[in-house]
Amino acid sequence: MKIVGQSVAKLDGLAIATGKPLYTADLVPANALTVKLLRSPHAAARIKAIDPAAAIALPGVVCVLTHKDVPLVRFTLAGQTYPEPSPYDRRILDDLVRHTGDGVAIVAAEDERTAQQALGLIKVEYEVLTPVLAPEEAIGHPTLVHPEDDLFCNFAIGLDRGRNIAAAHTVAVGDVEAALVASEVVVRNTFRTQAQAQAMMETYRAFSYLDHTGRLVVVSSTQIPFHVRRHLARALELPASRIRVIKPRIGGGFGGKQTAVAELYPALVTLRTGRPAMLVFDRKETFTASNSRHAMLFTVKIGADRDGRIRAIDVRNLADTGAYGEHAPTVFSVAGEKSLPLYNKADAVRYSGYAVYTNKLPAGAMRGYGATQGCFAIESAVNELAAALGMDPCELRLKNIIKAGETDIYHGKPLGSSALDRCIARGRELIGWQGKYPRRDLGDKVRAVGMAVSMQGSGIAGIDTASAEVRLNDDGNYTLLIGSTDMGTGSDTILAQMAAEVLDAPLGNIIVHAADTDVSPFDTGSYASSTAYVTGMAVLKAATELREKIIATAAVALGAAPDEVAFDGATLRSAAGKEISLARLAGQSVVGAERRQLTGCASHGSPVSPPPYVAGFAEIEIDKETGRIALVDFVAVVDCGTVVNPALARVQAEGGIAQGIGLALYEEVAYDERGKLLTDSFMTYKIPCRKDIGSVRVFFEESYEPTGPFGVKSIGEVVANTPAPAIAAAVYNAVGVRMTSLPITPEKLFAAMNNKKLRSETP
Repeated sequence: MKIVGQSVAKLDGLAIATGKPLYTADLVPANALTVKLLRSPHAAARIKAIDPAAAIALPGVVCVLTHKDVPLVRFTLAGQTYPEPSPYDRRILDDLVRHTGDGVAIVAAEDERTAQQALGLIKVEYEVLTPVLAPEEAIGHPTLVHPEDDLFCNFAIGLDRGRNIAAAHTVAVGDVEAALVASEVVVRNTFRTQAQAQAMMETYRAFSYLDHTGRLVVVSSTQIPFHVRRHLARALELPASRIRVIKPRIGGGFGGKQTAVAELYPALVTLRTGRPAMLVFDRKETFTASNSRHAMLFTVKIGADRDGRIRAIDVRNLADTGAYGEHAPTVFSVAGEKSLPLYNKADAVRYSGYAVYTNKLPAGAMRGYGATQGCFAIESAVNELAAALGMDPCELRLKNIIKAGETDIYHGKPLGSSALDRCIARGRELIGWQGKYPRRDLGDKVRAVGMAVSMQGSGIAGIDTASAEVRLNDDGNYTLLIGSTDMGTGSDTILAQMAAEVLDAPLGNIIVHAADTDVSPFDTGSYASSTAYVTGMAVLKAATELREKIIATAAVALGAAPDEVAFDGATLRSAAGKEISLARLAGQSVVGAERRQLTGCASHGSPVSPPPYVAGFAEIEIDKETGRIALVDFVAVVDCGTVVNPALARVQAEGGIAQGIGLALYEEVAYDERGKLLTDSFMTYKIPCRKDIGSVRVFFEESYEPTGPFGVKSIGEVVANTPAPAIAAAVYNAVGVRMTSLPITPEKLFAAMNNKKLRSETP
């Protein structure tokens, strides 16, 4: 291959580095109204009375809307293919507020200062309720987060609003109890993962206006423009044909923008006033009024023979979906679905539990989408099993992991590709496992290593689809039209590489146009690690169709059969020696006798979701006196199938690993006893900076996925999963304390080390 597999520069890399691309806020019309939301100060309350008169009377205020002024329809904001599996449990505004930061009123004014002043003039009388804050107490709690009787689902997801259950899920293969009884060694433990904020650089923002035909146009920093259009149509009671959604450059999403957080409010203002309207979340609102990773509580049992064959895995999960259920059933199910299939030698596996409502910030999508949490719990339990067996954790995994051609115990399907065994072997060598495992005592400090493995998926099997169109322009260049969203990952570049590879074209001859619902072909959006695998295959098919049309058209011009024409990307030659340049053919095709532009169009959806794999190895240093953990080195060896662009894949992996390190050691969405968010700024919510990360090294062990374009699988999410369990394993190897609750802060570790010391000194 000439272009696929090469580390070509991002198409927009230099422009981004020099500040040239236009983001959502750069495109707002000068006369746009500023939209602000009055937000609830209470975690749970009913609005008894609301009086916006003083705000409406303020000069410069154009519009104030309360729950009395909005459609009563219920909807979900989850960016998922219709019919969405998430419960329809939202209204634009409601008389019941369900978390601190929930919307109470919408203000639109001529400028931000006036809008902000108007918020303080709205008088609200609340009946404050007892909030549901602990997920362990949610089921059967006297307060119902959703007492309304018009909440509904498109599917039977186990919703039981009368018990605060948003979703329930069980998958069982084999007889788990019998397999556990037959096991010679059984380990059992509980593991807790915290809520984590996406913390993207560009906060949520959208603006809206009416075009010359009266259609609503919404410009948004979103991962899901086509889903946003559907949400707007339902919530605003408009035909989708009257709505256009445009995504400009996006400054990061990490799953947060797979939920339609901001778009409804300016759109409603525009419909009521006829004016352009803009809403930009400040950083505090982004923390308090958007969504986060689901916090989860796992109970894991693993049984094995003395020789290390895992016989049974039983996982019970309780997920906190917060005030609303967008993504609740799917994130919950993925925690098991993208973790348990790693160990297919087992006789039985089971995954079960609930996602529950609480009066906290809604949980949503975040990189890893449940697999990150499941990986921490299951991989930590596997590391505990290795210690109980006295086995090297690398050897335990090599003995039990699924390999290409074997049957996945969870889904009952054969695995098409895997290099996970090679990832483990190479990572063990690169970290220097033999000389460092389990620990090296350095006096007042100790160094240790730990490891974990992970899998993810490539798109959503049997559900999500992508379409692509490639046009031959009259000058011999190409336009690639796609509906996927480049969030800074370089997906526009790798899709252009695929098209260029098929068409034998220089990458500079591919013009990429993406994510405008009026212009782009349909794409479900950039989530579920789908772009390279699903959209990539649509691009490959479309480019192949166009190449065939180019050759067929040239054959007519050259008086030859299509199979007698050779095409090198610039010139078409017949076997008889006649030739025509692509540029000339392109011009003739639109102005000649046929007068038609040559295009290739294709759609793709896959019946399978081939997993990428990672083996992650951490080396840490712990200060025995303080419990401070320093990450010395992290090695990740990735199997993402064929690597389309090694440079872009490497930096994407490094970014995911950094977020996994944040989950392991630093980040936590935290609340006080009344449900008020404590971590509402970067002063109180700690994300790791460059000095916190240490050395991160990424390597690739390619496999070839037969269902992917050029053998491709995904990489975007799987790379975030292994840092937490690998670091936790290294902590145990260093000081003999098993940390089961994230994040592993110095305070937690110091207390655990002291407790261990006290227990050992107690007679």
